Amino acid sequence: MKDVAVRVASEAAELARRARDAMVAGEPVQVETKSTATDVVTAVDRAVEQLVRDRLAELRPGDHVLGEEAGGSSGDGVTWVVDPIDGTVNFLYGVPLFAVSLAAQVGGVSVAGAVVEPVSGRCWTAVRGSGAWLDGRRLSVSSPSRLDLSLVGTGFAYSAQRRARQAQFVAGLLTRVRDVRRAGVASLDLCAVAAGWLDGYVEHGLNRWDWAVGALVAEEAGAVVSLPGEDGALGTDATFAAAPSIAEALHAAAVECGAKDV
Repeated sequence: MKDVAVRVASEAAELARRARDAMVAGEPVQVETKSTATDVVTAVDRAVEQLVRDRLAELRPGDHVLGEEAGGSSGDGVTWVVDPIDGTVNFLYGVPLFAVSLAAQVGGVSVAGAVVEPVSGRCWTAVRGSGAWLDGRRLSVSSPSRLDLSLVGTGFAYSAQRRARQAQFVAGLLTRVRDVRRAGVASLDLCAVAAGWLDGYVEHGLNRWDWAVGALVAEEAGAVVSLPGEDGALGTDATFAAAPSIAEALHAAAVECGAKDV
């Protein structure tokens, strides 16, 4: 399943890369909105997801598919969870940081997957129980000695009201860590924890396709991970990943900074 994820996500990433090159060269792209005026979807998102669905139908007939754009549902056996372009706003603005994410889940648990970056070509993979990898290099989380020397990632919702609460939460967190980063691509934030590029990550409001592969990559690299619905102290929809050396301290700080109310 990991090999299928790599193959299909790589093909999808190539389609996204060509579309970005055309857009940067001046070719217009169709854009619509979803939950808010700032929550955008492009024709490229939909085309990439359709490519993934078509290829999975050929390579894994009978499996279920759950995608950000066309929906779907989980079922018995394997369900493929796809985020065709994680970081659509970055894509739309020409920022070269976005990804195609494809996970295989069984019983709602990710067992294998790949995150492919169309511009850089980097490919992040993981198999449950067998480790996490970046372009053939095995990944291992960082080991910061103190929370105040830790670099932490986060993200923000599309709702202005929730952004205000998240801003208060991050303002408190900023006084307790080295610094905070916001890339706008949840899958890559989680992969960054796996690579040691971030020491921790906490964000509210992610959907399954946002964390399905990235959380597995982080966990297989040694991170302490909790997913939406698993840790009431952080809130009902919090995603958390951290190096073990600061996981307890980051969790405590997040709680103290009002994570549950975000």
